[in-house]
Amino acid sequence: MLTIFVTGAHGFIGRHLAQALGGAGHAVAGIGHGAWPAAAAARWGVGHWLNGDLSASNLNALRTLAGPPDVVMHLAGGSSVGAAIAQPKEDFARTVASTVELFEWLRQESPQTCVVAVSSAAVYGAGHAGQIGENTALTPYSPYGHHKAMMESLCRSYGATYGLRSAVARLFSVYGAGLRKQLLWDLCSKLEAGQTAIELGGSGGELRDWTDVRDVVHALAMLPDLASAQVPTFNLGSGVATSVRNVAGQVMSAWQPSIANSALGFSGKSRSGDPFSLQADASRLTALGFEWRLPLNQGLADYVRWFQARDQGRF
Repeated sequence: MLTIFVTGAHGFIGRHLAQALGGAGHAVAGIGHGAWPAAAAARWGVGHWLNGDLSASNLNALRTLAGPPDVVMHLAGGSSVGAAIAQPKEDFARTVASTVELFEWLRQESPQTCVVAVSSAAVYGAGHAGQIGENTALTPYSPYGHHKAMMESLCRSYGATYGLRSAVARLFSVYGAGLRKQLLWDLCSKLEAGQTAIELGGSGGELRDWTDVRDVVHALAMLPDLASAQVPTFNLGSGVATSVRNVAGQVMSAWQPSIANSALGFSGKSRSGDPFSLQADASRLTALGFEWRLPLNQGLADYVRWFQARDQGRF
């Protein structure tokens, strides 16, 4: 059994990860923002929760509660391209400054601890066609992507200078039960409201590598064993790209088969900071033996069922 700190454990991916780690028998403690009663946190596998910024004093307090960490799964940080564009300084603080706080604490207080730093495909920027490998030059397209790239650089800096061990996971389009923003949430909200003519942003041809959070957290759980001062980096994408139009049609079909695609339109206006295509080269991850188990059609149907039942106590 390991003692694992999950930063950002109260978030969408963080709570799924905590639940998976707790279910595997590890002692999980979380830190981040949001009031989380002990009983509610425990249902997600979190034995101790500290509501606050990543700081030396808070990390010391969490260590007092849970014991010294063997692993830190670092998910704290900005989570929205749009929010980063609107408030870049705040996004910098959430993603970059918080990572400095974490690594400084580890350097001084727990240098044996390894880190899995959760980054984003946004570090690759725009202009890509087809699969993107981990060695592709980073050309971020938004403040969000720039800040994730800075976070990765901090991992490499603390590895090279102090020997701290890390691994970087670049996430692509993660979805699943509990996600209350982005395309799937917006589309289901429109369907729930009974809108007969649904318009989404962009052209519909935008390509994304869609991954179910239930698969993603199992991939993340493999990475602590691979952390090193050389900071190996992994794309956590499936290698398959699916258009926004296709995904929206599948969601509408799962909601009500008779309306699939029948009233779906696109504005033709893309959001600032959104690349046209983000598709992973997944060969490095699959070489570890990892398999994506949940097909997109099943994951989307499960999301629709969660959305329709969410007011019946299902988070």
